[in-house]
Amino acid sequence: MDSAYTQFERYDVEFNSLTEQVKGTIAYEDDVENQRKQLKLGANLLTQCDDLIKQMGMEARGVSESAVKRELLNKVRVCKAKLANLRDDYNNAKQNAEREALLGDGEGDGVGNGNRARLIDTNDRLQAQTDTLDRARRIMSETEEVAMEITTELGRNREKIESAHGRVYEVSGMTNQARRLIMSMNRREVQQKLVVYVVAMLLVGAVIFVIYFMHNR
Repeated sequence: MDSAYTQFERYDVEFNSLTEQVKGTIAYEDDVENQRKQLKLGANLLTQCDDLIKQMGMEARGVSESAVKRELLNKVRVCKAKLANLRDDYNNAKQNAEREALLGDGEGDGVGNGNRARLIDTNDRLQAQTDTLDRARRIMSETEEVAMEITTELGRNREKIESAHGRVYEVSGMTNQARRLIMSMNRREVQQKLVVYVVAMLLVGAVIFVIYFMHNR
């Protein structure tokens, strides 16, 4: 079995394990401080998931069999979609936790409802900007991977074209060699015909000479 395929399967198992752990970190916790710790752990796990997907993409592109490569690359796309949905869930959980923290801090410090509303609104805008940046980073990462796939495919196509050119040159050389052989055979045939004509003329001359000699005798 292809070593790249085997390594891909290991990464896939590890990726699924990490995503399950991320789901556990975004579960709602009554203790705000504990929830913050869980979300921090979730952020680290999401980063590991990103790294694993990159490794999975590299291993998939390293598989030699085309059908298997397409299957693995499709798995990578499925994992990317799964991770994107999980990241959205994480961001929502993080936003809710920060909202709860703001509300809790506001009540404890005696901050008015207006101030709390402004804090929450500011936090929402910051979270929206963060989500936009995350999406932009994901798009850039996916674009880089697509570019790598295209570059790899172009490299393989170039090798095929160069190989085809080599075969064309080889066939062309064989054709030239065959043409030279045919020309040589044609020349030999002409020479043989000339020899036959000369021999025939000599034989005819000899017969005429013999007939003339016998007649005059």
